[in-house]
Amino acid sequence: MKNNKVTYLPLTAEYFPQVITLANHVHGEGYLDQQKIVKWTTKGIVNNINTSFVAVIDNQVIGFRCTYSAKQWQIDQWCTPALWAIDSDKCCYFKCNTVDEKYRGLGIGKRLLQLAINAAKQQGAHAGISHLWKQSPHNSAISYFSKCGGILIKSHPDKWHEESKQGYHCILCGDDCHCEAAEMIIYFEKAVENTLGSDF
Repeated sequence: MKNNKVTYLPLTAEYFPQVITLANHVHGEGYLDQQKIVKWTTKGIVNNINTSFVAVIDNQVIGFRCTYSAKQWQIDQWCTPALWAIDSDKCCYFKCNTVDEKYRGLGIGKRLLQLAINAAKQQGAHAGISHLWKQSPHNSAISYFSKCGGILIKSHPDKWHEESKQGYHCILCGDDCHCEAAEMIIYFEKAVENTLGSDF
């Protein structure tokens, strides 16, 4: 199973149903739906350059990454731009990275991030912000992002609490999520060589 060739492609509408199913399986029911995936993907396209990608084996989506283009996303109370040391208009936002558990450890997450960074750079971004799930198994989310050059900016308790009250069912907390998010940044000029060392 793991020897099959992985193909990486831009995330388009034909993959939406599989992406939604995978996201809700990994992150919890209600995490993603049709309306959200359309919004997420649209926010990542500028000048016909798409910053969101899927990893596919035999027409089956085994991983995906959604990324918002710079100036296409809202800076909110969970962001600390004063600590980014870069113009916020030059920052894209890494919205979601998901890999089927059967295919983790093969470098799929690393490759999806690398593709997103390359596309975001073509759009003019110089860095990317993300909120990493601190309660992920074995702290894998933060570990993987750090290996790819991610730097911790700030921790945010209860990042997804409001969403859990609006239909998101956290796989750890149920409908009363108190998971903590790590706000992290990757500066792209330093990220190229670092992504080669990640195995997520």
